[in-house]
Amino acid sequence: MLAARASAARSASRIARNTRKFATVVDSAGVKVAAADNGEPTTAVTFLVKAGSRYEPKPGVAHALKNYAFKSTEKRSFLGTVREAELYGGVLSSSLSREYLALTAEFLRGDEAFFVDVLSSFLTSAKFTRYELTETVGPVCEAETTAALHDPATHALELAHTIAFRRGLGNSIFAAPGHHVSADDVKAYAQSVFGAGNVAVLGTGIDAGVLEKLLEKSLGKFPSAAAPASTPSAYFGGETRIDAHHGPQTVFVGFGTAGAPAPELAVLASHLDPTPSVKWSQGTSPIAASVPAGTFVRPVLLPYSDASLFGLLVQGRTSADVKTAAKAAVEALKAASSLKGEELQKAVAKAKFSAASAYDVRDGLISTLGPKILYGSSTSSSDAVSALDKVDASAYSKATSSLIKSKPTFVTVGDINSLPYADELGL
Repeated sequence: MLAARASAARSASRIARNTRKFATVVDSAGVKVAAADNGEPTTAVTFLVKAGSRYEPKPGVAHALKNYAFKSTEKRSFLGTVREAELYGGVLSSSLSREYLALTAEFLRGDEAFFVDVLSSFLTSAKFTRYELTETVGPVCEAETTAALHDPATHALELAHTIAFRRGLGNSIFAAPGHHVSADDVKAYAQSVFGAGNVAVLGTGIDAGVLEKLLEKSLGKFPSAAAPASTPSAYFGGETRIDAHHGPQTVFVGFGTAGAPAPELAVLASHLDPTPSVKWSQGTSPIAASVPAGTFVRPVLLPYSDASLFGLLVQGRTSADVKTAAKAAVEALKAASSLKGEELQKAVAKAKFSAASAYDVRDGLISTLGPKILYGSSTSSSDAVSALDKVDASAYSKATSSLIKSKPTFVTVGDINSLPYADELGL
C-alpha cells in the first residue's frame, strides 16, 4: 500500500513537470486556437467544427458533409488537392462525432502554409457539387453505413445512443439507407455552421503564433455563425433486439447521465476494465475471472458536452457465453458502488494513467482536447489528472449509485432467440 502511494506521488510529480503546454488564443476571425510545439519531426493541424450529427437538420447531412471534405473548392479541384498533398508527402483525413466534425492534415515541418490553406479553403469556399455527391460522397457514405451495420459492436453502440438520448445525441453519425440527401442540403448545413464561434483549431509540432498568423491569412474575414441549435440532452433508456447472422454475439448494457461528464465514471470504467496490466495475466478486475474463454467485456465511456453514456460491451462466439459474461458484468457493476480503500485507489490510478496518456498521441488529443477547445475548458493534462485525484469514496459511491438506479439501455445484436433479455441479467 505504501509502495502504491509512493508510486502515485512520483507519477503526479512527473505529470506536473512534463505537462504539455497548449497556448490558447483567439485570432482576429474569432477562431479558438490551441497549439503546442514539443520538437516533433512532423506537424498536425486539426480543424474542429460544431457540425456533428446532433445538430443536423436532416438525417445523414453531417455524414455527407464529412465526406465532402477535401473535394472541390474555389482554389483547388479534388484531384488537385490529392496531387499536391501527395507531392508534399502529407496525409489528409476527416472524421465525425456526434458533436463535431474534425478535419486533419499531417505533414512534414515547413509545409504548414499549404496544408492550413487546404483546410481553410474547405470552410470558406467548398463548392459542394452534385456530381461529387453522386460519384464519390454518396457511395462512400453508403459503404461506411453498410460497414457499420455489419459490425455488431458499432451497430449496438449506434442503437444505444438512439435509445438513451432519442434525438440530438441519439442521431446516428451514419446516413441511414434510403434517406436522400442533396448537395443543396449539405451546402445549407455547412453555411449555417462554418463560421467564427463554431470552429476551433488544434496544432501539434507548430508554434501557436505561427498557426494564428496562417489562419488570419487563409481564413481572411471569416464570417461569424450562430451556435447550431440543439435541445439539451436528456437520458431515457430502453431495450432493443436486432437479429443478425454475422459477427460475434453482442450485448450492450448501458446507463446514461445528463450534465457535464463526471470523473467518477472514468474511475468506474477503470475498475471494471478486465484488461490486465501484465500480458498473459488474468488481471484483478471483478469481471475477469467470470468471463468464459473467447468472450470479451469492454467498458465504454462516451462523455459529451452535456451528457455521458457509460456501459459494458460484451461479445462472444455463443449466446450462452455472452449471457454468462454479461451476468458477471452486471453483478460487478452493481457491486462497484461500494468500492473504497486500496481498490478505489487502484482504479483512480488507472484512470489517471488513461487520462494522461491520451495527451501522448494525436488521435487522443483530438478526442480529448477537441471538445475542451470548442467549449473553452482547460486543455492541461494536469487539470484532467487533478480532477481524478479529487474523487473520494463518498463522491464515487454517490455518482455510481445514481447511475445504476437509472433505467438501463440494453441492446442485443445476434441470435435474439437465445441472447438474454435485460431482466434475465438482473436489470
